[in-house]
Amino acid sequence: MVETFFASCPRGLETLLAEDLVAAGGRDLKQISGGVHFIAEWPDCYRANLHSRIATRILCRVAQAGYDKEEDIYRLALDTPWPKWFVPEQTIRVDVNAVKSPLKSIDFVTLRIKDAICDRFRRDFGRRPSVDTRQPDVRVQGFISSDECTLYLDTSGAPLYQRGFRQKTVEAPLRENLAAGILRLSGWQPGIALLDPMCGSGTFLAEAAQMALGVAPGSRRDFAFQRLRHFDPTAWKKLHDAAQATEKPLAKAGIFGSDISPVAVRATLANLDRAGLLPAVTLGTGDLLEIDAPAASGIMVSNPPYGERVSSEDELAAFYPLLGHALKRRFAGWQCYLISADTRLPKMVRLTPSKKTPLFNGALECRLYEFKMVAGSNRGSR
Repeated sequence: MVETFFASCPRGLETLLAEDLVAAGGRDLKQISGGVHFIAEWPDCYRANLHSRIATRILCRVAQAGYDKEEDIYRLALDTPWPKWFVPEQTIRVDVNAVKSPLKSIDFVTLRIKDAICDRFRRDFGRRPSVDTRQPDVRVQGFISSDECTLYLDTSGAPLYQRGFRQKTVEAPLRENLAAGILRLSGWQPGIALLDPMCGSGTFLAEAAQMALGVAPGSRRDFAFQRLRHFDPTAWKKLHDAAQATEKPLAKAGIFGSDISPVAVRATLANLDRAGLLPAVTLGTGDLLEIDAPAASGIMVSNPPYGERVSSEDELAAFYPLLGHALKRRFAGWQCYLISADTRLPKMVRLTPSKKTPLFNGALECRLYEFKMVAGSNRGSR
């Protein structure tokens, strides 16, 4: 049964998401800002939810039509065969996003879609589903453009960047799918030394450890598609078993993490331990300005402090030049990738980036800066 899907992702990672979807069996892909439209069969949808490290959600399109007023959207939702997908005993939640819509109240549109779903079940069964905004069985997503409404069923449930094990966070955590995208953009592969010297709660380290050990990002959680009427448990078990069969034995993977904050290191340790990934990572407490590179060459990825985050302007003005000096002095032969919303970063670290990639951490616009620390060169320093 071929369906039309939409997978969302952090803006800037659409090409990487498309690669994941092709690997899962998706076809006829169309990239837009923040996601990719594709068609696939349901086992491909299961596979994409299980294996994509980049997707945020995967939605199945169930209805689409033009509209002039709210009642047109109500009629579209009423005519949609919801009983095909779930039963009245299940709970629902409806969310609506709109871009350039002339309608005055998106909350009212959301209410009308919910009313239409309940009215359809009353008509067909004499009873209606209840609403649960916290942990619904079924999530319905509406998207309204200037003249068209599209209704989706969410196949993911909790966002896919929730891998199912993060326990402790520190300030300004990086979303897991963005961290995975940065690792892919850096060119890192298992076997290359990797360091996050400002590891926070360990997001980069956990994503890298999963990649190194062949752990599918969705293998430790459940999904909304498992609660839909046509769910095929046999096909899902086959996919899930195959994913687990490819996992590698726990072993050191050349992945290193540290932080100046003992609290952050303890948070990282707890998260990696809960995920069963701790043996793959070497952890320590230390100041980036003082630690030595753990290998002669490798890739550094980090989310340093910046103004939107945790540090004062004076602290940043003092820290950034020291950071640039430490990279030149201690990390010759390494490629360093820093993500920041602070566009002054290259100037303040006194290094010239070889590449700048626009990315979004949630709603926050950032840049991923690439610095190639060539051995024996102080190019970019004064």
